[in-house]
Amino acid sequence: MVRLLKPLDYYQEKYGTWQYGLQKMYLLMEKQHNRGQEGAGLATVKLDVPPGEEYIWRERFEGKNAIQEIFAGINNTMKLAGHEVLHSVEKAKADLPFAAELYLGHLRYSTTGKSGLSYVHPFLRRHNWKNRTMVLAGNFNLTNVDELFDHLTLKGQHPRDKGDTFLMLESLGFTLDKEVQKEYDLLKQRYTNDKQITQKIEENLRIASFIRKSEKLWDGGYAICGMLGHGDSFVFRDPKGIRPAFYYISDEIVVTASERPVIQTAMNVKEEDVHELLPGQALIIKKNGSVKFETIREADPNPAKCSFERIYFSRGSDIDIYKERKKLGESLSKDILKAVDNEIENTVFSFIPNTAEVAFYGMIDGIKAYTGKAPRTEKVLIKDIKLRTFISTNNERDDLATHVYDITYGSIRRNKVDNLVAIDDSIVRGTTLKQSILKILNRLEPKKIVIVSSSPQVRFPDYYGIDMARMGEFCAFRAAISLLKSTGHQNIIDEVYRKCKLQENLPKEQIKNYVTEIYEPFTQNEISAEIARMLTPAEVDCPVELVYQTIDGLHEACPNHKGDWYFTGNYPTPGGNRLVNKAYINYYEGLDK
Repeated sequence: MVRLLKPLDYYQEKYGTWQYGLQKMYLLMEKQHNRGQEGAGLATVKLDVPPGEEYIWRERFEGKNAIQEIFAGINNTMKLAGHEVLHSVEKAKADLPFAAELYLGHLRYSTTGKSGLSYVHPFLRRHNWKNRTMVLAGNFNLTNVDELFDHLTLKGQHPRDKGDTFLMLESLGFTLDKEVQKEYDLLKQRYTNDKQITQKIEENLRIASFIRKSEKLWDGGYAICGMLGHGDSFVFRDPKGIRPAFYYISDEIVVTASERPVIQTAMNVKEEDVHELLPGQALIIKKNGSVKFETIREADPNPAKCSFERIYFSRGSDIDIYKERKKLGESLSKDILKAVDNEIENTVFSFIPNTAEVAFYGMIDGIKAYTGKAPRTEKVLIKDIKLRTFISTNNERDDLATHVYDITYGSIRRNKVDNLVAIDDSIVRGTTLKQSILKILNRLEPKKIVIVSSSPQVRFPDYYGIDMARMGEFCAFRAAISLLKSTGHQNIIDEVYRKCKLQENLPKEQIKNYVTEIYEPFTQNEISAEIARMLTPAEVDCPVELVYQTIDGLHEACPNHKGDWYFTGNYPTPGGNRLVNKAYINYYEGLDK
């Protein structure tokens, strides 16, 4: 979100263009393209527009080129409006819907399996009163959509969809309407002019109050941005700090984004100039440009900031994330050396592009520290397709996996002389390993292949904004089930199902995560070995071993991001336990939901 704190004339005079905010928004969206490639949206709000003229504008597109399509449309509109709009703020603001003071952009990344333009943010709730018109976008998942849906319908509302974004919009809209009406009833006792009352409502509207009344019903992880039609705007974060949010404030502009380095790059500012929004906190910008912070819900004393953001999802250009990813790689060095029998001279070290590259540097530093020798390093794997299979829809993923990678021929000695170690940031489903990577690495004729994961085994679904929702998708879960069956412990699979069914209709606060019992009979190494067996294609004729990060290693590398529920099953909110309970029931009953 971008909020210009000065009139557009100011930027025209200082920077030579009224498009200053628009240009910053374009750069911010491009620099966060990693966060979503299924679609994009942009909304604007103009301040002090005369009645009868549009004050709010929104454009959305689907597809990985959505950002370019949005801004190509903007450029085309400017061309059609004529050269004068580039230099005249008055004409631009009158003729162009995106010549505005507030901008809200979003990159879509589906975590619910639902697709279509209607699910692309920002969402818009229109009203005849500007102070009840709202644009909303965010990075989130709610784990209690059924409860929220029931709450709204009991109030007499008719939500048009059960998606959490729709429900958030209606929930916030409902409390916003009540807050505006409350202000109106108070002011009506003192003023008779409705136009004056409307102005006073906009001045006095308590943003934190209406957010607080709605947010108290939510269970999940979220960083939410909103703009009201009259010009107020806000961003707030869940009390556990699960989803990230950062901001930069100067006397000219307020910028918020999901990642710190994109603000640093877009605004050309230092690391210390960009701050993290605290868990449970809201940053509120009134129409007059005043900025304040308010507590929406008290921050949880045990925050659960998402560690997967650090391992994989966020860009590695953040200085802290860069150091953490190096540490994740370095901490695995001892286990890696054990996997290759300390044959440092006969081992080539590489990485699976592109997000594992930083962990690779840390791994090499660790190998050097342990052995006192410089390991042999090569860029063995090449990524040919930029589309990340992890963020692709399910039906695309399997096909893409076979074509994403190629190898550098001759990068290791043939005829089973060299071991080959390749580090990845995570191994979630194992699809790409089985269908592509192991097959093509085998063409190099290594003595042994060691695949290293800088993250621990992903054992449980995520319900807070990362696309990992079905039990059967996880190779670690499939391996544990396989081991239970092969060792005569089918009864554990059945018993966990029985326990889950018994608590199926309990309130979410009373539900326990019994799915953890699936893993309890086995060590991490036993599950890793079974994963390796299951993922190794028949045509691979050398041993394959997997080395996973440990939970202790994760916490040591990322000490300020202890959210690890997808690895441990320790969900940060009650809704997570309810949903993992349901996911296991679906798996056991053969339901693909």
